[in-house]
Amino acid sequence: MKQRFVLRNVRTVHEEEPFDIVIENGFITELAAANTAAGEDGFDGTGLYVSSGWIDMHVHAVAKLEPYGDAIDEIGVKQGVATIVDAGSCGADDIGDLAAEVARSKTNVFAFLNISRIGLQRIDELSRLEWIDQGKAVKAARSYPDFIVGLKARISQSVVKDNGVEPLRRARELSGRTSLPIMVHIGSGPPPVNEVLDLLQEGDIVTHYLNGKKNNLFDPDGKPIPSLVKAIERGVHMDVGHGTASFSFQVAEFAKDHGIEPGTISSDIYRGNRINGPVYSLASVMTKFLYLGYSLQEVISAVTVKAAAWLKRPELGRIHVGDAAHLTLFAVRQGPQSLTDSEGETRIADRYIEPKGVVVNGSFTAC
Repeated sequence: MKQRFVLRNVRTVHEEEPFDIVIENGFITELAAANTAAGEDGFDGTGLYVSSGWIDMHVHAVAKLEPYGDAIDEIGVKQGVATIVDAGSCGADDIGDLAAEVARSKTNVFAFLNISRIGLQRIDELSRLEWIDQGKAVKAARSYPDFIVGLKARISQSVVKDNGVEPLRRARELSGRTSLPIMVHIGSGPPPVNEVLDLLQEGDIVTHYLNGKKNNLFDPDGKPIPSLVKAIERGVHMDVGHGTASFSFQVAEFAKDHGIEPGTISSDIYRGNRINGPVYSLASVMTKFLYLGYSLQEVISAVTVKAAAWLKRPELGRIHVGDAAHLTLFAVRQGPQSLTDSEGETRIADRYIEPKGVVVNGSFTAC
């Protein structure tokens, strides 16, 4: 007997007319007029939006790691997120452990491989250049080609210590050997952020691009630094990566004023900032961009279509008959919501995004 599940009376952010989505054996088999699809097993989505499943491009999903770790499903399906991308929690030494844990989880998972073989077992993982073992990294990338989507290099002073941009130069070499793009964490200098940007190529990612640290991407007048403008012109992708210390309302306003919009909205979530803030959830980060004046369509695109395009998996960013069912149900609620950035500044929004359910590979989880 076929497993059949129907999401009833839902609508997208682009369409006013509600409809039903029929899911059988994990795949979307029919898009029908509202409340017309046959089947008893389902979910009444009256008043809710549906999108392709939210994708969080920057999380830390290894539960045993401190401080940067959490359980996969706690930051995935339980928060309405269908797909998470672990941002370098693991290097070549333990990427296999994460891959094995993924097999026991509901959430869809990809990973950036930390260029340091030890990953986040320490938080100064690039302070010793011998930990960048290119042979082991190449072997890991070849062992998990459908899981590893890129390389991660955290290029801030607390991580690289006295090594400057040399770890990134080695990441660039490793990128050439593996054909994998690089996600670069930016933060406090040295090295100066312009030296980091100058080493990036089309398809690479700058995460934490809205951080409020002194070494950030905007000058004191709020204008983007020249290296940022040139990087964007080269096709370097801007990712939010909110995190505990990497999102400033003021910098986000500078970026919006100059048309530098997020390629992807991501959370940099882990146990501490999920429970204690200021992140809490991907939905909370998305709400901050609604507050900043981005449209609901733009916000949803940044966690669906744009993320799926960067991953080169467009099927994760659409709702099509024949595709595996990856869907998020959510509401936009009216009412005050307190939002705090990484600088401790609080703003009050008048509406907020609330996840209500998620479908991953045909399995439904209510939020």
